[in-house]
Parts: sequence; C-alpha cells; structure tokens
Amino acid sequence: MPKLWPPKLSLHRANNALFALVVVINLYVITAPVMPQVTYWWNSHHSRKQTGLHQYIASNSKPKAIQPTVPGLHQLIIPAMMLNQPTLEGPESDWFNLLYKGIWRWPGSSTPDKGGNTVFLAHRFSYTGPRGAFYYLDKLKIGDEIAVNWNGKLYTYSVASSQTVPPTDTAIESNTADAQITLFTCTPLWHPVNRLVVVAKLKGVS
Repeated sequence: MPKLWPPKLSLHRANNALFALVVVINLYVITAPVMPQVTYWWNSHHSRKQTGLHQYIASNSKPKAIQPTVPGLHQLIIPAMMLNQPTLEGPESDWFNLLYKGIWRWPGSSTPDKGGNTVFLAHRFSYTGPRGAFYYLDKLKIGDEIAVNWNGKLYTYSVASSQTVPPTDTAIESNTADAQITLFTCTPLWHPVNRLVVVAKLKGVS
C-alpha cells in the first residue's frame, strides 16, 4: 500500500523554507523603517551632496514622473531632503489615493501665487513604500531653503520652525497673513500618532 504522507525529507525542506520566509519577513519589518536613513547618509556624503538651492535645481532638473492632476507645473524642491517632486491637486475625498501617489496640496489651503498659507501633506513611511515623499522632513533645519515651482514661477522659502503637534491641532492648516508654506507628515516612524510640522516663510519670487 503506498504511503499517503510525504516523506520526512520533504517535510524537513518545507519547514526550512517556512523558517527562512519568517526570518526574511521579520528582517524586513525591522529594517524597512531605517533603511532610508542609510541611503540619506550615503547620498549626503557622496554623489548627491549639494551646496545650495539653485545648484540643486540645476543638477536635478528632471522630477519624478508623476503627472499633476491640473494644468501647469506644481513642484516642490527641497535640497536638504533630496526632494524634487511634482505636487498633486485633488479633492479632500480622494486624499487616500493622492497621498499614495506623492505630495498633496491640501485643497482648503492657499497657493503660492495667492500668498497666505499653502499646505502640503505626504506620507513619511509605510511598509508598501518605505521612503515616503516626506520621510526626511525631520532633516530640515531653521534657515534651510525650499522652493515651489508654481505655474512657471519659482517661490523661494526659508524654514522658520519645525515642531511635533497632536493630530487634533488643525491650526497648522489655517490661513496666515504672511506668505508661507506648511509641510506636515505623520511621526514617529513606528508609531505615527502625531504630526511633524515644518513652516517656511517666503523669501522671494523669480
């Protein structure tokens, strides 16, 4: 009568394969949140180190291939974050899809050409896309330069503050008398219960 149960050797191999899979998954869960930090360190000390905003723009003239959802070029450029990426427009009801694609301008906020407070949101970390657009938002320091290319004009800003606030703090989205941009994302990486908020004030338009 033939044996119905697989041989011991096959079971041993299956157990080894399952164990290896569990190890790989656990390693990914542990290392995924910090791997972009290694990339940032390497790039900032080697090939992508830049000395200023205009040099960064000149050497990174091709943004990622994400098409804005409205006519015109809307682009966020932050050398300290190695970021040169189009921003997206869309209704609040579609926030999930927009944030999955990249940087979203909150529709309840202003735009650079109108002054006031222009608010941009993006993911910082997720296991499906470990390095979100705002992963390096915590790297920004007071005085760092930010540019927004908005419909052919370059709006230059200087970082004025960086802080962590609870998600109930909606004041960060309110309009302001001065022209500024507000960037925010979830924090910390492993337990994102708060918001990391960076405010930058307008320096000039060219």
